[in-house]
Amino acid sequence: MEIGIVGSGDVARSLGAGFVAVGHRVCLGSRSPDSEALRAWKQRVGPPGSTGSFAEAAEFGDLLVLATHGVHNAEAIDGAGRTRFDGKVLIDTTNPLQFDAAGTPTLAVSGTDSAGERVQRLVPAARVVKAFNIVGHAHMFRPRFVGGPPDMFYCGNDPSAKAEVDDLLHAFGWNPIDIGGIQGARMLESLCQLWLVAARALGSGDVAFRLLRK
Repeated sequence: MEIGIVGSGDVARSLGAGFVAVGHRVCLGSRSPDSEALRAWKQRVGPPGSTGSFAEAAEFGDLLVLATHGVHNAEAIDGAGRTRFDGKVLIDTTNPLQFDAAGTPTLAVSGTDSAGERVQRLVPAARVVKAFNIVGHAHMFRPRFVGGPPDMFYCGNDPSAKAEVDDLLHAFGWNPIDIGGIQGARMLESLCQLWLVAARALGSGDVAFRLLRK
């Protein structure tokens, strides 16, 4: 499958390398597609990995991933061209994080709305699934933790899109858990906030969530 990632930071590069590792072709969309970091990424992943503009990545992908700063999602989507998302599965990995003077993470969107819901409204013909937003980028692909694989919660309105993302999460080494419609992004984005605070308290980003089952 051909996967276009709108974004080129740590999350985009980690997910892109994961998609290549399981047999897909990937284009990372960036404002600076020939940057040193992206040249190094292409060298690392080989010919299945390429870079381009936001619009080129969105055009390239049969499945798309949004991996930008959550407070700038609308700008990135407009840069890619909203119609390029029509009909496609769009994995929203973003969190609308902002930080106060003490460095405490807060959400720019919360309460009765979320970044995930806003993304779905921005591209109503896309099939948005919120996933990958509750863990650090270093553990997004085949996470290894004591006690086995952690859980990855996801949500979205389209059952077939969620089934496709569930398969990808399994391939990436996660235990996927569907928590319902896209409004579940409100909880998942808050969970990212908790992940950041917990990682800071523990002094390590090598943490992830797992439900205990009886």
